[in-house]
Amino acid sequence: MTAKLDPFAAAPSLMKDWQRTSLAIASSLEPGLGELVKIRASQINGCANCLNMHTVFARENGETEQRIYLLPAWREAPCYTDRERAALGWTEALTRLSEGHAHASAYEALKAQFTEEEQVKLTLMINIINGWNRIAVGFGSWVDPAAVKAAAKAAAA
Repeated sequence: MTAKLDPFAAAPSLMKDWQRTSLAIASSLEPGLGELVKIRASQINGCANCLNMHTVFARENGETEQRIYLLPAWREAPCYTDRERAALGWTEALTRLSEGHAHASAYEALKAQFTEEEQVKLTLMINIINGWNRIAVGFGSWVDPAAVKAAAKAAAA
């Protein structure tokens, strides 16, 4: 894949703001849950860049191969907690919003597992990963996960 455009070179100030916002939102919930959400949204959106990156980060946070591989079938797999299931259901409902507004049951599961503040944090996290998916797929981005970690450290400083 050849990148069509480097968004960080084309709009550096906005992309740095986007990255800082992404990092703040990503750190607002437990890391393992966040990586599962990011992987699932990236699977739905077909974003190879984000799948590569977030499976690496998930493993670094102690996620197992089994749980990563079973994400597309999370409803049938017994290895996810009720909280994770609620987050994954909400992720799918929001990521597939254009397919219809049938997210009422996903929201009920979300309310049972997450406080109102956590619901907002999770929703923002889902929005952020969907945005990154669209940037990466749209511009043909491929970034090494180590480079992302280095850039995140630099942005936090």
